[in-house]
Amino acid sequence: MANHKSALKRARQNEKRRARNRSIKSALRTELKKFSLLVQEGKQEEAQTSLPALQKSIDMACAKGVLTKNTASRKKSRVTLMLNKAQAVAV
Repeated sequence: MANHKSALKRARQNEKRRARNRSIKSALRTELKKFSLLVQEGKQEEAQTSLPALQKSIDMACAKGVLTKNTASRKKSRVTLMLNKAQAVAV
């Protein structure tokens, strides 16, 4: 455990940030799972409408520092590709 006043404060800050990051990451994972489930079930219309919200969530996680810029970009790209492939197969 930290002994100095500044180290105690830093430990408190780290704990708060860790909790916020875990919450954001967990919510993002849940949204990704819901989206991929929609795509797998063949509900392209619903997936198409939920895509902008999912991309916004990814961008917000990136803005908060939970994801790096490249990771966010990769996730957005893969999600879009997943939907496009499903729509191509359905047609």
